[in-house]
Amino acid sequence: TSGFLEVLVQYSQIEDVHVVVPCGTSGHKYCVRVIVRNGALLLQANNSYTRDQWLHSIIWKKNVFKYRNVLCTAKRPEVLLKELKSLVELSLATPLHDHTVCRVPLELASSILTTGEHWLSRQMTEEIIVTLAPLLENNQPSPEICHFFSQHCTDNPRSCLVIDMFTPIIKRILKHNVDFGKYPYVRHFVQNYIQALNSQNDGLRVVHQFVHGMHGPTSTCPHLRVLPNLVAVCTAAVCTLVEDQRNQERLNTLTQSAEDPTHHLSCYLSVLAKICEYDDWRPGLAQLLQPIPFPDVALADEKFIRQILPVLEQIGTDSRCEVHRMVLGTREDKEGWLSILCPSSLACVDEGSAWASILETIINCCCKRKKFLSLLTKSLGACMLLALRGNTTAQDVLCLMLEWKLIDGSDQGLQVVTTLQSTTSGKRRYQALCERQLHLRELQQKGGPRKLTLPSRSTDADVNRMLSSGSFGNLECLSLAFTRVTSACAEQLIKLPTLRYLNLWATQFGDVGLQLISEHLHKLQVLNLCETPVTDKGLGTLTAIKSLRKLNLNSTNLSLQTFETLKETLPALQEVDVRYTDAW
Repeated sequence: TSGFLEVLVQYSQIEDVHVVVPCGTSGHKYCVRVIVRNGALLLQANNSYTRDQWLHSIIWKKNVFKYRNVLCTAKRPEVLLKELKSLVELSLATPLHDHTVCRVPLELASSILTTGEHWLSRQMTEEIIVTLAPLLENNQPSPEICHFFSQHCTDNPRSCLVIDMFTPIIKRILKHNVDFGKYPYVRHFVQNYIQALNSQNDGLRVVHQFVHGMHGPTSTCPHLRVLPNLVAVCTAAVCTLVEDQRNQERLNTLTQSAEDPTHHLSCYLSVLAKICEYDDWRPGLAQLLQPIPFPDVALADEKFIRQILPVLEQIGTDSRCEVHRMVLGTREDKEGWLSILCPSSLACVDEGSAWASILETIINCCCKRKKFLSLLTKSLGACMLLALRGNTTAQDVLCLMLEWKLIDGSDQGLQVVTTLQSTTSGKRRYQALCERQLHLRELQQKGGPRKLTLPSRSTDADVNRMLSSGSFGNLECLSLAFTRVTSACAEQLIKLPTLRYLNLWATQFGDVGLQLISEHLHKLQVLNLCETPVTDKGLGTLTAIKSLRKLNLNSTNLSLQTFETLKETLPALQEVDVRYTDAW
């Protein structure tokens, strides 16, 4: 009612703030007294918690006002450092929990670093780093602070502060979401830190220890952002180094005294190699490297290829499909790492050894398919070269190309046959192919039953024995319902091109088999996959069978999106059973 607070009380006028202890039971409770120059204010809160909030907030604001004035007007470096230390200690000691408590000293430090570069000695620099480091364990550094830290990593890479003070800050950055495109100064800081580690005694070992510390001692890294952040930092650094090296060579400015960029390049590629050693990180790394995030000039550099080659070979020979398939292109018309490492490519530096190892892995796992081999015909010359040198995987690939009639022209076919017959192992495989072809012609001869039903409990071996016992050129209807067959029997089923009806109800026929028959049984009209373990991965390949009229997907792992795709791409489809699926 007095109107005293109609005019704001400036923090510069506040001389003291303290809690008022009530006198007896009749005294005022939960009060804070604010002493100003011309009097005092008594503020009463509803409870002790709110009273303490007011008390510490006023104390904090009062001190921030004081330190801001001192730091903005002080000229002597020792005074600036002393006041900055006091402000940081106050920020760490205050019971207030608010993001501005730590941001204020960081902002003041940023302004000091912007205007004080000319008087900062190495000792002063190190004292400022020690002062600010505790605040940055839970806060992201500003652009000025990142530049300041990066400069210290560059100027003094062997300083003990690099490992002691910067490591917690770097770990905090890598464990959280960071948009390096929006905050490039953070990425530069991490890159310079890694280079500083590499400058230590036995630098690569120190870098690898840092990567191991980021992963942790368990089999799975608990921090999901570490992997993509590390890979983003390293790939961006590689691109920058390669471009800088090319520009220097173009301008003829690369002198003997200049720092060797290949030393830095080896450091970042060794980080990728260390990441690839962890089983839980390898799928993510393979996915991030699949689009080939390096410039063409790097792919033409023999030193770069030799250093990245072990990483690609480890990815390509991994036993998991989701890993080794990442060496293929992201699209059919886009080249992948497999094409780059091909012996016929200019980037091949190992006579095709890694390419052959990767090819063996993917052929024996998930790529023994007509679609993949038809794309591989672009590398027919490379396959023939390795087959001529006795590589059994290349010989198997050539035999499959002949068997599935993927080689155009009789001249090319004769060259492939001649290549196979040039070695003992190739000749043996070609003879086996000829025997299979003879058996296939006998199997597909006109005659035999039009319908065939195998008894329950039949296995893949029973299917093989049955189809080896005579001619099935007239077979149009095959029922394997309630048998024990798996995807392995698909290799026998694709030998029946006249098949129109196939019943696989309640079998263990999965995605791998479904992918295979989708590429070969193009006359299929009715397909029953009820109660089979097929998923969208295999069901999506049914779009290649344009003659399908009836499809039973009851009780499968069909999704609504795949169901809509099938309806759009199968023009002859009349009836689909999707009961007990996600599309129902």
